[in-house]
Amino acid sequence: MANSLHCFEQNRLDTLAGFCYQPAVRSQWLKEVARIVVKLGTGVLTDSRKQPDLAQMEQLVAQAAEQRKAGREVILVSSGAVGAGMGALGFERRPGELAELQACAAVGQSRLMGIYEKLFAQFDLRVAQVLLTHEDLQHHERHLNARNTLVTLLAHGVVPIINENDAISFTELKFGDNDKLSALVASLLPADLLVILTTVDGVIENFGKPNPRTLLTIENIDADIERLAGGTDSATAVGGMASKIQAAKITVRSGIPLVVASGKKKNVLAHVLSGEAEGTLFVPKPNRLQGRKRWIAFFHHPKGALFADVGAKKALRENGKSLLPPGVTRCEGEFEAGEVVRICDLDGTEFARGISAFPAAEIREGKLKRVEIIHRDNLVVL
Repeated sequence: MANSLHCFEQNRLDTLAGFCYQPAVRSQWLKEVARIVVKLGTGVLTDSRKQPDLAQMEQLVAQAAEQRKAGREVILVSSGAVGAGMGALGFERRPGELAELQACAAVGQSRLMGIYEKLFAQFDLRVAQVLLTHEDLQHHERHLNARNTLVTLLAHGVVPIINENDAISFTELKFGDNDKLSALVASLLPADLLVILTTVDGVIENFGKPNPRTLLTIENIDADIERLAGGTDSATAVGGMASKIQAAKITVRSGIPLVVASGKKKNVLAHVLSGEAEGTLFVPKPNRLQGRKRWIAFFHHPKGALFADVGAKKALRENGKSLLPPGVTRCEGEFEAGEVVRICDLDGTEFARGISAFPAAEIREGKLKRVEIIHRDNLVVL
């Protein structure tokens, strides 16, 4: 955690601020943001009755409109459909049955879009509903089509409002939560910044204890940072800080900064974009993955895994080599040629993903010689 918290430790005695702030780091990544994805969590969109909080939504829309009027392209990834539907259908807690969840989503989504349309119209802005499934972004042609649709909407000055198509998505094929969806949307475009607005100020050390501190800059997502994250006990939400950490892994590897901040604060977007000490900034990796590599790395549910020995792992990570048969010690799962698989080390830790040139059955036979199981052009080190 030393790398992640080094600046925080330098200011541990600063009892007024309670955290460290690096203006140079913020200005470096936030000074030229032209395209921003903003994820609005259920907790910042609905009230205690699970109904849309109109006053809260109005101030959030005003912030988004302000950034649009400033010349930035704005994309919203909005939660709240299931929560709004729960209130309308009389559920006190998030349903466990898929059909009931889908019914809540169907009712709630139309309510949300009606509100968004009226609120953005006050600023002479048009909105467009975009409902996505994981399969839409995994299939390469549909992936590109989704991107083209979003880019075209932005070119016409429209604010896309994105949500998972919960009314028809199968549980096993879902994104998991809208934190991940927002990270995938940011990677898909790609965006210059992802802001996840939630009910807390950011990633907090000592959460729930007498001396909590917000971490303003995280440069490395290590095991200690992941231990700071917990789930959620909200009746309407899905994720929690753990899902935001997972979203950050996608964005930083895609070369996109992510800020987690409180959506309850007024003018939070303006504060973030001006480089102020607002929320937690996850610093992106220096080399942004190209579009196809991002698609390989983040937009699939891999059906299998290949386990690489020490030499193969080093060749892939340090020398940019292809994965060859001698380096594969084990093959798990059932997949066909052309499908994305996980690449793990001998301890089972995934360190890369790639498109296999051969089916699992043929790899397991052990008869492949002088071939590339995964060509380096089809492989991404995570």
